[in-house]
Amino acid sequence: MEKKYRLDAPENRAFLKELREELLRFGRAFASEGGSSYYLGDDGAPLKDRPRETWITGRMAHVYSIGAMLSKKECEPLADAALLGLLGELRDKKNGGWYFGITKEGEPLPGKSCYAHAFVILAASSAYLAKRPHAKALLEDVLAIYDRRFWDEEAGLAYDTWNTEFTVLDGYRGLNSNMHTVEAFLAAADALGDETYRVRAGRIIDRVIGWAFDCDFRIPEHFTRDWEPDLTYGRENPDDPFKPYGATPGHGMEWARLIVQWAFSTYRKEEAKRLPYLDAAKRLYRRALKDAWQADGEPGFVYTTDWDGTPVICDRMHWTLAEAINTSAVLFRACQKERYADDYGMFLKYLDEKVLDHKNGSWFHQLDAKNRVIGTVWPGKPDLYHAFQAALIPYAPADLSVAKAVAMGI
Repeated sequence: MEKKYRLDAPENRAFLKELREELLRFGRAFASEGGSSYYLGDDGAPLKDRPRETWITGRMAHVYSIGAMLSKKECEPLADAALLGLLGELRDKKNGGWYFGITKEGEPLPGKSCYAHAFVILAASSAYLAKRPHAKALLEDVLAIYDRRFWDEEAGLAYDTWNTEFTVLDGYRGLNSNMHTVEAFLAAADALGDETYRVRAGRIIDRVIGWAFDCDFRIPEHFTRDWEPDLTYGRENPDDPFKPYGATPGHGMEWARLIVQWAFSTYRKEEAKRLPYLDAAKRLYRRALKDAWQADGEPGFVYTTDWDGTPVICDRMHWTLAEAINTSAVLFRACQKERYADDYGMFLKYLDEKVLDHKNGSWFHQLDAKNRVIGTVWPGKPDLYHAFQAALIPYAPADLSVAKAVAMGI
């Protein structure tokens, strides 16, 4: 295996640094006049006919805040531009909270989503660590609205969607928004030193591990209002970008990494290893790898499977690969087992050969079962978040959120 794919080799560190710098260059045209993020096309040019969404703007604020902490001075005004969008045109000054996004004409998209608010928390946490103007006030404000509207203290989980006025709560419950809530809560806890959010993240994780055990470590994604798994949800639209049918192996990978981060940040490392969390993370990783990697005979991860592991959507999504890179590295740090480092190298080789766009920059966001670039679910390259984190997390301590690790100079 080439040294640039080998974890802890100087050549690998240099390769990831090159990936980070290229991504920061690629995304620099994201900001609209009001700060909300344009969806980016294949070459990084803004697609101005599409809505400008809060979750993408939060991701870009997060990425460019970290870029600023990496001593990239050119990232500071870009982080501030995204924060302007979150503090301004994406914010509902009448009803509170943040719109899911705005149209190209600047009109609000209906509804208020947990998913979008989780990314505002993540963005504000990173921006606060990067010492960006108004970031602490933004973080305090979004945590307050999240606590009031999305956190269900009795269930120890998050609600998913309200109407715009916060008067009608949708009956759907989902784990995608809860997964990003865990990421956001851990980031907020690291930024503010407020362990309330780390404890809440653990409550979500305990529920998710229970559901994973019940489904042979294929995690249910969709639930009724009473938190009963709905294993048939999404059959009519199985390749949905947010609510696909079946199990999503990429989320199994992502949950595994977040479980390790939470456990290692909550307990001493040796104590965490004796508790069931690391074992659950390893089992989630192994299940996702077995079900999805080269499941149809071609390199790459299939997007979704049925509940027996049969592939449903065989397209390759870039974010699944990013999470596999992250989690293989984190599990190697946690367990010191060479098989995880070997997997990491295998994933990076596939990234370099199939998923990196060596001509225009960034990562292809969707490929078909034959690894040909398509755009039926994710046209263009809308944001940098998953790819950028995959160029940082492999060298971050397992117990820290990525922005905190960068802020500490690690």
